[in-house]
Amino acid sequence: QVQLAESGGGLVQAGGSLRLSCAASGSIININAMSWYRQAPGKQRELVATITSLGTTNYADSVKGRFTISRDNAKSTVYLQMNSLKPEDTAVYYCKVQTWSGVVYWGKGTLVTVSS
Repeated sequence: QVQLAESGGGLVQAGGSLRLSCAASGSIININAMSWYRQAPGKQRELVATITSLGTTNYADSVKGRFTISRDNAKSTVYLQMNSLKPEDTAVYYCKVQTWSGVVYWGKGTLVTVSS
């Protein structure tokens, strides 16, 4: 089992920055990829960014150049640095981890609100 604790959400003005964190605990030795997803009101959950255990990253086109995903394996934590935030980035942001055996765990989410 893996438990995830997200933090860092909040209210920010357009153009501002936030840094999300997601700390994993439990069977952390089995973690492979770590990702951030988001779900805006009335919309489906979408992938924001992924980072593998080797550090390979992938981003949604809508956040490329503005968001940066990183991980600290010693702390079993994944981060999402969000710069130049836009009102359309407003959503609940979820952390997801996938183990080497393919099991997926989700965090409970943290709300990011970007005001115009």
